[in-house]
Amino acid sequence: MTKPMRYSPEVRERAVRMVLEHQHEYGSQWEAMVSISAKIGCTPETLRTWVRRAETDSGRGEGLTSDERARLKELEREVRELRRANEILRKASAFFAQAELDRRPR
Repeated sequence: MTKPMRYSPEVRERAVRMVLEHQHEYGSQWEAMVSISAKIGCTPETLRTWVRRAETDSGRGEGLTSDERARLKELEREVRELRRANEILRKASAFFAQAELDRRPR
């Protein structure tokens, strides 16, 4: 399997800008994406993904912006860590409680 090609942010921004500025010259936005993607050397689907992300980030599209998506991912990671810590503390508490019951009185 080949490694996916990485494009610089400048190339992505330029390609998205080209699609948004020249889409009226084509029959549809998809036709513009196919034409422009051939010129910059990426697949039309890759360019479509970039355009949709740019539309969402600018508020024209629906969904989470890139910043919101990153924040959500960070919060989900934190929740997982806290649940793991709570489980460890719960088990430790049960262990020490049982040890206290098993201890012989003096």
